[in-house]
Amino acid sequence: MLTYPVPACTFLRVHAASPDRGLTLDRTGRNLPNRRALLATAGAIAAGSALTTTPAAATTGTGGPEELAPFGPVTVRPDDRRYVGLLRGNNFRFVGRPDEIRVAGSTGQVVRAVSEAVRSGRRVAVRSGGHCFENFTADPAVRVLVDLSSMDAVGYDAERRAFAVQPGATLGQVYRALFKGWGVTIPAGGCPEVGAGGHFVGGGYGPLSRRYGSVVDHLYGVEVVVVDRDGTARAVVATREPGDPHRDLWWAHTGGGGGNFGVVTRYLLRSPGATGTDPSRLLPPSPSEALGCLVHWNWDRKMTRQAFTTLLRNFGIWHERNSAPGSPATGLYAVLMAQHQGPQGISMVVQADAGIPDVNGMVNDLASAVTAGTGVEPVGNSRWTMPWLHRMTWPGTGEPGDVVTRRYKDKAAYLRRSYTEAQLSTIYRHLTDAAGLSTGGLLLIGYGGQVNAVRPQDTAVAQRDVVMKAVYHTTWEDQAGDAANLAWIRAFYRDVYADTGGVPVPGEVSDGSYINYADVDLADPAWNTSGVPWHTLYYKDNYRRLQQVKARWDPRNVFHHALAIEPRA
Repeated sequence: MLTYPVPACTFLRVHAASPDRGLTLDRTGRNLPNRRALLATAGAIAAGSALTTTPAAATTGTGGPEELAPFGPVTVRPDDRRYVGLLRGNNFRFVGRPDEIRVAGSTGQVVRAVSEAVRSGRRVAVRSGGHCFENFTADPAVRVLVDLSSMDAVGYDAERRAFAVQPGATLGQVYRALFKGWGVTIPAGGCPEVGAGGHFVGGGYGPLSRRYGSVVDHLYGVEVVVVDRDGTARAVVATREPGDPHRDLWWAHTGGGGGNFGVVTRYLLRSPGATGTDPSRLLPPSPSEALGCLVHWNWDRKMTRQAFTTLLRNFGIWHERNSAPGSPATGLYAVLMAQHQGPQGISMVVQADAGIPDVNGMVNDLASAVTAGTGVEPVGNSRWTMPWLHRMTWPGTGEPGDVVTRRYKDKAAYLRRSYTEAQLSTIYRHLTDAAGLSTGGLLLIGYGGQVNAVRPQDTAVAQRDVVMKAVYHTTWEDQAGDAANLAWIRAFYRDVYADTGGVPVPGEVSDGSYINYADVDLADPAWNTSGVPWHTLYYKDNYRRLQQVKARWDPRNVFHHALAIEPRA
């Protein structure tokens, strides 16, 4: 069995008057009792009002509970045995030391936690899935950490004709609920343990994005806990409706990144143009089966510089030619994984809806195009089908490294076209350097397609004419490996973009970077010598508008981190 150390979560994260319902609804909108009702309090909140709770659960004559008590709030302080287990997110490089961790179960509990933090003058951060690549939630300066992982309800809001997803719901939970209940899905990521909270707001993408766009292209609204200038915390619902006075807050959450404007407590999903009241027609239909293909090449004497660079160039050219919106080939999602020279080699994984007409023929054409002219034949070429839900919710490989290897550094870039010849040679040099790291590598991920059908200004995701994403990554086991791994990946990235100051400045080939793969080096003049600020690399011309939204909805700058949007004066 082949295993590939890839960066965590890369390719494989309501009602205004009653934000605390916590209900799952059936197709007709009737309330269905379910375990997720644990996550909500019974009281409704008007803006900034006090939280009302229900009495403790009663029991029936048979000894079973009629109704379980709502979850939370739970406060965990340093003397609590749970404290250490709740400190870290997915990346063990970072560990904070907050005064308390508030595990919230409802919007009302979030309002209360934020209110108390603001009132006491303590810095607050919010975590849902915990898969942030940097220390935004594990910063030692954070005094109150609000944990939303228990807010994981997924259901249908009949009044708004939208699916409601709480931020703690993992992508696997979202896929299961949408599939089982209504046979629909969203074009989100392929890592089932990523939380919806940060993934959605950063403009998440995944195996269906070339076909259906970014996940935020299906975002109808958000429920957000914001803090007014006087320090009052309140819940606000903002939608994409043209007449919504809060529409700018919705727009900021279509790719503006987490930790900038407030605390999202509910996402509302409905595809643009979807009509009627049948939930099964309000989001893209879920595929029934997934087709998968793995093509593998060894690092051996045949994999010369010319063969390697041709392989990567071909992958890029195929995406240049097959990423227009509506192209039949946008049904294919391909990832080229080039590990540092060693036994793991180079692989291309292709995934598609098995029901697409002539999908096997398109996969064959892609594999042939990538191999053409290399002089190197794959040593492995396997294909399989499996239920789509199984593919999107499989929890992981089960390898020991999934638990032990929890330190990593990722750097990213968008590509409008294939790398230049100089960049391809640089990539080959770093991946074959004898002094390099066997756990490091590069991913090229297919993008574009329907993503590029949306204008840059229509959402906060500004990169709307790109065809690939690149991810430079390295993983390791313990703190002793920090210096070597960070030095290797920083030099790798800097050298690939040597002609533009060490970063992917928007131009003919590159188009900046992706905020969900946050990289604080882009704001460090030691590693970004381009003169182009980090916020241009992430947001381009949309940054000015994001600043305006920030100034309106977070005037006290309560929510901030190392790459936070700055309020515009």
